[in-house]
Amino acid sequence: MDIKTLNKIEKARDKTLPDFAKLSLALLFIVVVFLWSYTSHGNVPNNTFLIIGAIFGAYMAMNIGANDVANNVGPAVGSKAITLGGAILVAAIFEALGAFIAGGDVVNTIKGGIIDPSMITNPDIFIWAMTAALLSGALWLNFATSIGAPVSTTHSIIGGVMGGGVAAVGFALVNWDTIGKIVISWIISPLLGALVAAGFLYFIKKQILYKSDLLDASKKIVPLLIAIMAWAFSTYLILKGLKVLIKLDFISASIIGLFIAIGTYFLVKPLIIKAANNLANDRASVNKLFNIPLIFSAALLSFAHGANDVANAIGPLAAINDAIMNSGVSTKAQIPFWVMAVGALGLVIGLALYGPKLIKTVGSEITELDQMRAYSIAMAASLTVIIASQLGLPVSSTHIAIGGVFGVGFLREYLDSNEKNYMQDIRKKFKKHKKELDSMQEELEKLELIKDKSKANYMKIVELYKKIDDREDIVKQDRKDVKDAKSTKYVKRDAVKKIVAAWIITVPATAILAAAIFFMIKGIMIQA
Repeated sequence: MDIKTLNKIEKARDKTLPDFAKLSLALLFIVVVFLWSYTSHGNVPNNTFLIIGAIFGAYMAMNIGANDVANNVGPAVGSKAITLGGAILVAAIFEALGAFIAGGDVVNTIKGGIIDPSMITNPDIFIWAMTAALLSGALWLNFATSIGAPVSTTHSIIGGVMGGGVAAVGFALVNWDTIGKIVISWIISPLLGALVAAGFLYFIKKQILYKSDLLDASKKIVPLLIAIMAWAFSTYLILKGLKVLIKLDFISASIIGLFIAIGTYFLVKPLIIKAANNLANDRASVNKLFNIPLIFSAALLSFAHGANDVANAIGPLAAINDAIMNSGVSTKAQIPFWVMAVGALGLVIGLALYGPKLIKTVGSEITELDQMRAYSIAMAASLTVIIASQLGLPVSSTHIAIGGVFGVGFLREYLDSNEKNYMQDIRKKFKKHKKELDSMQEELEKLELIKDKSKANYMKIVELYKKIDDREDIVKQDRKDVKDAKSTKYVKRDAVKKIVAAWIITVPATAILAAAIFFMIKGIMIQA
């Protein structure tokens, strides 16, 4: 782990607001949402659940901001391409822009076709189910954030919708094909993310770091890498972030992205050459060339995330609003501006108040990152979504990004174990010192068996004891070094286990929680 980075992040966190102040500001946002929804919908029949849904939607949005946004900016912060405060500012601006500009005026309220809403004929039952889905998803994300586990917010709300729907009607309304795809995505998403990120990092190592003249290699390769990033991100943004404003197919988006990439290449190449001429021929200098691309990647990923994942917070709220306003159930619903505002502002507030915890986890607690590794992760986050969407593979952007972090860490372990003689050197040193110690001990035994009580012999024995003590300390340290070398891991296994476990139980946990909340709501309403 990069201790300097951790200390830097911890100091930055210490300068943020106290926990009580954060909680107060979060509650203030929820109160504002409550007052707005109450005053603007006071004359609407059955407005109670619309107001409750608005509160839960605000709570859900803040938790998405606290948990999910870290995937977009965590690597850039961990690699020190941007400060924690700068990352929060960039992400907050572009998350809000993405939600407002490209969030869309229509959203599938039943995410991923997880249930068949036509089977819920009673609007009140549907409203209760969506309310339970919102609250269960928000509670789960809150818990995951508190333990430092980045999880899929989409899976969280899908589990909530499924649990609420099952509690309302039964298992018959569940689309089990969709559930199967979600299970598959637990494997596909992190695996693809890891492979793409590791592939880019390996390419960088081969083409730059393993060359004698790093700067000369950088002048040729870095502009190409930035151009590839420009293609990937522009294509990703057109397909995912701007799909409501510009509806283009993959070929058209790719061609536009290619022109942007070509222009980017010719624009940045002279700048990279000029910058490289003033740098030293070492890895740290090469890393600096990736700073600006990483900041842009954090901004663009945040924009795309705001455009796409705001629906996780406001989709069920839009469904509740539609059911109340139209006294019926539909699979799609118009999103009023106030509902979009709840989602967008909630994302920003959650990120600003509680985002640093997950940014720290993604940026430094899984594996140590530098700018080249963070670049590889950013490429995985955009390129894998493009590839998977064209192949029809179900993926999670959260799992892809974290898989990318895993990938660069495991690649470092593999390369270090195969391309360096570190372990062999430690073993040789240990065997050498152990052999010398054994020889000294044998010599001491022989001297002690000789019944020579002369001063010279006594001094020789004393000197030998001293050498043996010194050598024993060395051998002891060598043995510890061998043990440490065997267990040296660039990816923290505990973090991997915790995150993967959270991924697996997200859907069932939120489903069970949503079902329990639904029955609680139903019981209260029946009693009333």
